[in-house]
Amino acid sequence: QVQLVESGGGLVQAGGSLRLSCAASTRTFSSYTMAWFRQAPGKGREFVAAISRLGVTTAYADSVKGRFTISRDYAKKTVYLQMNSLRPEDTAVYYCGAKTVAVIDREDDYEYWGQGTQVTVSS
Repeated sequence: QVQLVESGGGLVQAGGSLRLSCAASTRTFSSYTMAWFRQAPGKGREFVAAISRLGVTTAYADSVKGRFTISRDYAKKTVYLQMNSLRPEDTAVYYCGAKTVAVIDREDDYEYWGQGTQVTVSS
């Protein structure tokens, strides 16, 4: 099992940047595919980005390609989401997810979730 704790959310103006962190409490961090999802008010949870267990492969939603970067630090057992050129439509609660399945381009099989961190982008 793994417990996930997100941090780094906040209020930022359009065009600004934020870096989200997701700390994983597990002895086997490299066993998990990690991802970020988000949920805007009144909408369902949507995939944002994922990174493979060894950090070799990444995947992004079309809406964030070129603006967001996912990365992971094995020593710190932490996954990051660097968000640049933020837009008001990026406003959402951002969740970190983890799964033991290695397939990175499937979005419906994440097993573990954090509590979420709010990101608000003002226009």
